[in-house]
Amino acid sequence: MDASQRPPVVMNLSSPTRIGRTYSVALAGMKGQIVSIEADIGNTLPGFTLLGLPDQSLQEAKDRIRAAARNSGLPLTRRHLTVNLTPASLHKRGSVFDLAIIMAAWGADYSVQHETGPVFLAALGLDGSLQTAPGILPAVMAAVEAGHKDIVVAEEARAQAQIVPEARVRGYRHLSQIAADFGAPVEPRDVSAPAVVTQPTVPLAVQQVHDLADVQGQQEARWALEIAAAGGHHLLLEGPPGAGKTMLAQRLPSIMAAMDPKTALENAAIRSLLDGAEPMATLSSQPPFQAPHHSATATALLGGGSGFVRPGAVSQAHGGVLFLDEAAEFKRSVLDTLRQPLETGSVTLHRARHTVEFPARFQLVLATNPCPCGHGHGTGRHCRCSSLQRRRYAAKLSGPLLDRVDLQVSVEPVTSRHFTNQQPTETSTQVAQRVNAAIERAKTRLSLHGLYRNHQVPIQLLHDPSLMVSKAGKRILDRALDSHQISARGYGRVMRVAWTIADLMQADRPDSDHVDMALYLRLNEKGYRHG
Repeated sequence: MDASQRPPVVMNLSSPTRIGRTYSVALAGMKGQIVSIEADIGNTLPGFTLLGLPDQSLQEAKDRIRAAARNSGLPLTRRHLTVNLTPASLHKRGSVFDLAIIMAAWGADYSVQHETGPVFLAALGLDGSLQTAPGILPAVMAAVEAGHKDIVVAEEARAQAQIVPEARVRGYRHLSQIAADFGAPVEPRDVSAPAVVTQPTVPLAVQQVHDLADVQGQQEARWALEIAAAGGHHLLLEGPPGAGKTMLAQRLPSIMAAMDPKTALENAAIRSLLDGAEPMATLSSQPPFQAPHHSATATALLGGGSGFVRPGAVSQAHGGVLFLDEAAEFKRSVLDTLRQPLETGSVTLHRARHTVEFPARFQLVLATNPCPCGHGHGTGRHCRCSSLQRRRYAAKLSGPLLDRVDLQVSVEPVTSRHFTNQQPTETSTQVAQRVNAAIERAKTRLSLHGLYRNHQVPIQLLHDPSLMVSKAGKRILDRALDSHQISARGYGRVMRVAWTIADLMQADRPDSDHVDMALYLRLNEKGYRHG
């Protein structure tokens, strides 16, 4: 069948020019923008021109697309093909535009027809197979938000794309299948999934489930962990090696509330931006747990990259826990980069031509030794560090960073009585029930203000009559502020923690005991008493 006998393509254009148009998405971090791909066939020497600020990987698409088209049974035109990606001022990166470009080229040659202009999001192999690309989930989210709900992806990414509400997703394995669906005179290839080779049955490793019942003793640290989970507060655990700081931190997600659907979708979108990320078919509501090594750089924590900007550990911990073990071993400059995301709940990375923003609402848990040798707890008689070494070690955690940590707890060494005590400890399930009940109390109280967790309450709102602590509790806070034990920021944070303690204890309003406990947990002073 020659070109004159093929079914006419219905183009969304007022002029009768031979221009094919399709749509794809360009990502800048989590945000995506619809890109219109226009293809024109000229009467000049054969060639392939790609316009619209494509990067090097996208420039390589020209040869890749020609080979894929030829191996699909529908070669591209031999005349000069010009493809323009608009808006022209937006940088385009990656191979996710491959499918949209070839469909636009076929549309310009009247080889395919598409009336509604679906969004094409797939890379191509030389044999015409469709391949997924990083960032499919945020790209689909951006397309649906822009009103383009018809999505075409590779079959292996179909389940992932269908996670997005309202998206109408079609998945294909081979380019010839798409061409046939869109009216091209080709025989679609029956490309089945790879054959599964049966291997001898091997016992699967049982995934370790962290439970608070494994923690012996440490009642004060367990209580601080419960407060942190109920109110969304940041936590510092200080103690000697082997006291259980890492064990406690790993069990915080087991007592936290499940992520809401919006946060779970954002977290899944962040993970889909990572190279080598496994395709996901369902959303997980389990809060994530990220524990970067103390040698991590600021880029590893916050994200970055010269071309395609990738999320860092703080964004991968969105909706969950960011645990920094041996926090004093991190570079101080790296730790101080956390101050901005702790305040705003997002990371903003500035580049020469664009700005990228990732969500980063996480709970920070720091664990540190009291000194370089780790034995400076208690009387410190076994400590081998000089006073200068201890001061330098403590200075790694800057005052402005610690001022944003609501709970600062000393974790004492475990003794033999903790192992000989036969009384069973509470499980994560039991503690989580109290945590969820406290969260519901806070949600009921704060819903009138558009909030749902105590850590979200701004300092101005804490002076509202309905959210004020008792008069006796306020006197304790005023004395601590006037004596410079806490800052103005700490004043508000202690009030938030007091509300969380009151919610856990099912009290209607924080009294002096709740405020005193919140202040004690913040100051991390064993001898603290309010006067």
